[in-house]
Amino acid sequence: MGAIFEAIQHKLTEAFSPTRLEIEDDSARHAGHAGASASGESHFNVIIQAQAFEGAPKVARQRMVYRTLAEELAGPLHALSVKALAPGED
Repeated sequence: MGAIFEAIQHKLTEAFSPTRLEIEDDSARHAGHAGASASGESHFNVIIQAQAFEGAPKVARQRMVYRTLAEELAGPLHALSVKALAPGED
């Protein structure tokens, strides 16, 4: 696991105390595309389930995650796919 992966994991865990957190480095599928780093760790898919998302619309949930990862999104992280779920959702 690289530094960006670990930062995503740490920040989301600290901010949301998720009951489910899946992080997939999808950078290899984007090799050669604009924004893709030769060193990888530029594209990630995240599934996060947490009480903090209860009652919030999908866009608000994604914004909560994006705010938490603002530093990474401003720099090395080019693309982030987020599926944010409340408890009991799939």
